[in-house]
Amino acid sequence: MFQIGDHVVYPMHGAGIIKAIEEKEIAGERKQYFVIKMSINNMDVMIPADKISSTNIRPVTDLTALKQIIHIFQHGESEQLLPWKERYKMNADKMKTGHIQEGAEVVRDLMRIKKEKALNPSEKKMLDDAREFLNSELGLIEGITENHIKSFS
Repeated sequence: MFQIGDHVVYPMHGAGIIKAIEEKEIAGERKQYFVIKMSINNMDVMIPADKISSTNIRPVTDLTALKQIIHIFQHGESEQLLPWKERYKMNADKMKTGHIQEGAEVVRDLMRIKKEKALNPSEKKMLDDAREFLNSELGLIEGITENHIKSFS
């Protein structure tokens, strides 16, 4: 279970810090809630403690795993031959997992396509969202350097 001060990633919302564990009464029912301060939009999210495992919240990636992700980001293969609608669905599914590697692959693949041709508005927004999601986690990784962050540019 998570503790106050833990750095976590909430799929589709980005990274944040657990700032409190509070007990609240909502609709006549008392429950314990994790309060997470999200990096994106500087908002607070409250998640019932009994639902935390079903939300796929995970700890922020560590520096060792990040180095492997950087390698995949820079040298991994892209699936660029798919029609854009199939590619969009595949990328949306990757983003829903909340895994940093999946998000990095979305950024990598869309950036590669963008170098060759203009992205349609849906994919442009997905690229922006994926970058924001990735950056929210990168900002909370212990020991990260500016060079690590530049690896995703």
